[in-house]
Amino acid sequence: MEWFNSIFIEHSVIQAVVVIALISALGLALGKISVCGVSLGVTFVFFTGIVAGHLGLSINPQMLNYAESFGLIIFVYALGLQVGPGFFGSFRKGGMTLNLLAFAVIMLGTIMALGLHVMTGVSLPDMVGILSGAVTNTPALGAAQQTLKQMNIDADPALGCAVTYPLGVVGVILAIIVLRKIFPKRSMVVAVDDDKGKQTFIAAFEVQNPGVFGKNLKEVAQLSIHRFVVSRLWRNGKVSIPTSDSILLEGDRLLVITTEADEEAMKILFGVEENTDWNSKDIDWNAIDSQLISQIIVVSRSEINGKKLGSLKLRNSYGINITRIYRAGVQLLATPGLVLQLGDKLTVVGEAAAISNVEKVLGNRVVSLKEPNLIAVFVGVVLGLAFGAIPFSFPGIDYPVKLGIAGGPIIVGILMGAFGPRLHMITYTTRSANLMLRGLGLSLYLACLGLDAGVHFFEIVFRPEGLLWVGLGFAITFLPVVLVAIAALRFMKIDFGSLTGMLCGSMANPMALNYVNGTVDGDNPAVSYATVYPLSMFIRVILAQLMLMLFL
Repeated sequence: MEWFNSIFIEHSVIQAVVVIALISALGLALGKISVCGVSLGVTFVFFTGIVAGHLGLSINPQMLNYAESFGLIIFVYALGLQVGPGFFGSFRKGGMTLNLLAFAVIMLGTIMALGLHVMTGVSLPDMVGILSGAVTNTPALGAAQQTLKQMNIDADPALGCAVTYPLGVVGVILAIIVLRKIFPKRSMVVAVDDDKGKQTFIAAFEVQNPGVFGKNLKEVAQLSIHRFVVSRLWRNGKVSIPTSDSILLEGDRLLVITTEADEEAMKILFGVEENTDWNSKDIDWNAIDSQLISQIIVVSRSEINGKKLGSLKLRNSYGINITRIYRAGVQLLATPGLVLQLGDKLTVVGEAAAISNVEKVLGNRVVSLKEPNLIAVFVGVVLGLAFGAIPFSFPGIDYPVKLGIAGGPIIVGILMGAFGPRLHMITYTTRSANLMLRGLGLSLYLACLGLDAGVHFFEIVFRPEGLLWVGLGFAITFLPVVLVAIAALRFMKIDFGSLTGMLCGSMANPMALNYVNGTVDGDNPAVSYATVYPLSMFIRVILAQLMLMLFL
């Protein structure tokens, strides 16, 4: 019995690790259970911690605070590192509209929370917790907790978050179901992906345009505003890798990589397009001709990270052609100005000996990429915490605004993910490594958060004010989503899949996204979710602090 007490009851380092690990393991296991297609995933760790706290399980307060803070820091930094490469690109046309709609959802929910705070008399710290739970945004809760500590206010918004979180998850799904009933025709339409025209597209052309006869490829490229790569050139039955100095003659056959949106422009530029479908996934590129082979080479040499593709002069030096580049599941056109990153997969066409030489230049050591680059993680965490500690003073606010341990690391993670390769910083982490960091950090944070909130959770829920909190949280979840969606569907040309993905992203609700992906054809929901999620997460973290500093 003494052994049992030392492991589970008596406060110590070992007891704290055992309790947090058990709560996390049990919560993750229960989170895999699906009810009506909805599972809570890692979020169930939060509720497992609440039950453990209610049953009297506890750990040393200093250990609790450390593990909770450390978990939050690791989670938000890894999240920023993951979304960083696509963060600024999300503001392109179409993405800007989705981000503005997400901002409308966020602001409407925030204004509702402030109004309900005045109308009902619920304290502002509790209302911020209710808001965080209603929008299923635990980093915002972490930011609010840090702000209250900075202001020396003894209040914990975690209870409000815990009470409203379950309906926060379900409320978005219910709102989408209601929208399907209101707009049945719109919800059945499968929209054409706006990004489809930006994906790489392969076509073969016979040179019949007299305007390009006798010109080299460099001169032809200057005649067009559209980007393209000529992969192969057939002439008199022989195939070759063209260079920028290759002269085009009448009757030449060209294999061109461009975008689907530029297909018609390529017909005008070169001539007649062949009927062969070169975009089929089952094409054996090595069987097209006996002289050239096609091979995928992975960039694994750190010296290549951050360099422009054109600066390597691989085509002229080795007589090869790079036709496509795969990065994070996206196929990119291999233009000279493209900045290479570790982990990029390059499709290289040429003779076997030449490709072998290019392989030595780029690395192609997949094993080395699987080794986690922990230096970038630790340096990024330090920079994030330093940035989060910088005070920003604003007129009318008594306390300086600090991004804290939730806001600072996520911003530095985004910046390092977006601009690190351009500065020759190795910020690459495999998807599995990033998911491991995020999962570990979030599990630590939610386990400690639930353990702390569980002490008074059930006595709050079953009191009249607890039921009031649940109702307020559901209103903050449901109404902004439905109102913004109705306005968008009535007055804007936006497809139902992209809209629902935006709603899930603005509410940081991956569980609702899983539901949408199972009921809407195409990948528009996932694309729009990824487009709005980074900015929405950042805004909610900042607003949680501003609400307390301006109105408390």
